[in-house]
Amino acid sequence: MRRARWLSFGFLAVFLVWGDAAQAEQINFKADLAPTPGVTSSGKGTATASLDTNTKTLTWTVDYSGLSGPATAAHIHGPADPGANAGIAVPFTGNLASPIKGSATLTDAQIAQLEAGKWYVNIHTEANKPGEIRGQLVRAS
Repeated sequence: MRRARWLSFGFLAVFLVWGDAAQAEQINFKADLAPTPGVTSSGKGTATASLDTNTKTLTWTVDYSGLSGPATAAHIHGPADPGANAGIAVPFTGNLASPIKGSATLTDAQIAQLEAGKWYVNIHTEANKPGEIRGQLVRAS
């Protein structure tokens, strides 16, 4: 009888693990990119991102236009409230021409910051080294 209990428990544990995997979800985020406060620019853009909660992978696409020159750097910064500044949380690598596409695996702390709306996308140019356009990432409806 003891053996039967262990077998039942083992089946339940496998079912629970499988059930958790089925609970993984995609959480979508968006940002409207506009000139950074104090910057005069006709630059604008949008960022979309998707977080896979099972793999903790964030995937993004950033489309922009109208910058004063080529993008010299682009990142996700955080944690920061809208309008505040923060350090680089996720750098964008490779070709920074629009559209910028990429992905990164996040830590639990980074996921919490992202879900709390504390991350923003920032695109830098030679004329605007601190950032020409930026936008806060928020959950997409």
